[in-house]
Parts: sequence; structure tokens; C-alpha cells
Amino acid sequence: MAGLFDYEFQLEKINKHQPPLQKLNKIIDWEMFRDPIEEAFVKENRKSNAGRKPYDKLLMFKILILQRYYNLSDEQTEFQIKDRLSFLQFLGLQIGDNVPDEKTIWLFKEQLKEKGLSKKLFELFTNKLVSNGIVAKEGTIVDASFINVPKQRNTRDENKQIKNGEIPKSFEDHPNKKAQKDTDARWTKKNGQKEYGYKDHIASDQKTKIITNYEVTPASTHDSQVIKDLIDENDNTLYADSAYKSEVTEQYLKEKNVKSKVIKRAYRNKPLTNAEHKENYKHSKTRVRVEHIFGTLTSQMNNALNITSIGIDRIKSTIGLLNLTYNLVRYEQMVRLQKVQIV
Repeated sequence: MAGLFDYEFQLEKINKHQPPLQKLNKIIDWEMFRDPIEEAFVKENRKSNAGRKPYDKLLMFKILILQRYYNLSDEQTEFQIKDRLSFLQFLGLQIGDNVPDEKTIWLFKEQLKEKGLSKKLFELFTNKLVSNGIVAKEGTIVDASFINVPKQRNTRDENKQIKNGEIPKSFEDHPNKKAQKDTDARWTKKNGQKEYGYKDHIASDQKTKIITNYEVTPASTHDSQVIKDLIDENDNTLYADSAYKSEVTEQYLKEKNVKSKVIKRAYRNKPLTNAEHKENYKHSKTRVRVEHIFGTLTSQMNNALNITSIGIDRIKSTIGLLNLTYNLVRYEQMVRLQKVQIV
């Protein structure tokens, strides 16, 4: 029969492989997130001492970070925590401890969504990096990536009403059906390929590749429409691809004293000059760093932009946690490679 020493020996063998989450535990002071989370839930204090004691809110938050890193469903999250010693260790649990079930995990996510906590927690950590000089915002790169969600099976008339911003009567008459329908996601086309869902628009620090700001929109929203939500006078220089090039964008950047290094594009009967080609090439070498972020979300974080949630409020909350998780992982990597000091 396995005993305590067998358990500790197995953990020791696991930790020799340096699981990603254990690396976070060595670097991240998770307690920084406790106060804002618990303050948001203060009105939901138990009215009775009957029943099981609620799970620690910081524990639940770390479960969501784990979930976003591995892109797990609620059901898989519950199972994997029970099944994997490294997950238990990351959460500060031991074999035999009570583990939140999938319904509890889902409910906590819903509560975060309703309280708009994902964005606040993202800003808490990002602002800490900025205030400690780790992110200097001397150069900012903006870009967007599609968030893929389950495609809807609707009639042509239903899709037409949804596109017009209406809720089809067939949904209103059947609440259970409506709960399973995503009326916020949109179709769009890029490079001849159809995409359905949403977009994660990000602003990232060109030096550290830390995400400094983000916005979530339906997929049909043009990238240039969110530039004012991503960039302000605190940003020094903007790098972006040609999709962001417009008179409106250039005027806004000028008003905010932000240097524009947006890729120039050619127009009919107005090709780029050799000097403009050289300038584009120079700026592109910096702008391409943002692709490393989306590469991490796709490869290291298990296709994290493929999400099973529906509705823009849930997507915004999920993406907020995802972008925060990326920043935590990126910061840990920078500390481990001795590029920054622990804050």
C-alpha cells in the first residue's frame, strides 16, 4: 500500500521535470489577487453555517488559471486535478482533499463574469509590471487574433435577424434553446477564409512581449476600430500592420503624441517608394514579435483561442483570464532567464 513517502517521492520525480505551473508557484505571489477577489464576493457571505464550507476564492482563481493554461473544459478540469499530482501540488492540495466539481468551477466563472473581475485582475498584474519598470511602454505592438467558438445551426431567417442585432422570436419563445445560442458571434472573411466567433485585440510591449491591454469584439469588427481602446498617451510608439493604417488612426496618434510606425500600404496608381519599402521592412522586424504571443497561445497553451463558451460576456471574461495567464507565464519565463527581477 502506498504511503506518505511514496507520495512525496513521486512528487519529487515530477518536480525534476519542472512542470509549467510549478514554475509559476515559485515566482508569482498569488496573494496579490486575494483582496480584489474576496472584496467582489463580500456581499455573498454565507447566511448560514449549515452545509460544506465554501472553497477558498484564491484556490478557485488558481483553478481557472490552470484551466486556461491547458484549455480544459470544466469536466476535464475537475478530472485532471484529481488525476494529476502536479495539479494538486500547484493548487496546494493533497490526495484525499475535496476538489471543486465541474458545476462549482462553472459557477465561479459565471460570478467572475458578472462582476467583471477578469479585466480587473489582468490590470492589477499588468500595472504592477509597469509600476516596477518591467514594462516601460517605449514601444507598443497591436494585433488581433480570431477566437473560435462553436458554430451555430440556425435557419437563414434566424441568421439574418442575428446579423441585424435582433434576437429571433424562435429563440425568445424557447428559453432553453436561447440559452444554447450565441447571438453575439459573427462571421467574417480573411484572406479568402471564413472565420466565425470573436477577436482578441491586444496591445503588447515590444520589448518584453507582455500584453498591456486588450479588447474583445465580434469577429466582424475591423482591427482599426479598436485602436483608441488599446492605445493612449502613455504609449510612446505604435507598431502595427497595414490593416491599422488610416487617416483616422494617424490623426488619433498625433493627438496623443504617439509615434506611428504602422506599416504603409500601396494603393492603386500609388506604389510604395523604395524608402517606404525599407521603412516597412525595418518596422516589420519589430511588429512580428506580437506573433510570438499568438504562437504561445496556440502551441504552448493548447490552442487556447479555441473556446467552447458562448456569448460575448463569457468570452470577454474567459479572454481576460487567458491574457492574464499568458502574462503570468511570460513573466515567469523572463525571471527564469534572468531578464528581470522578481516584483
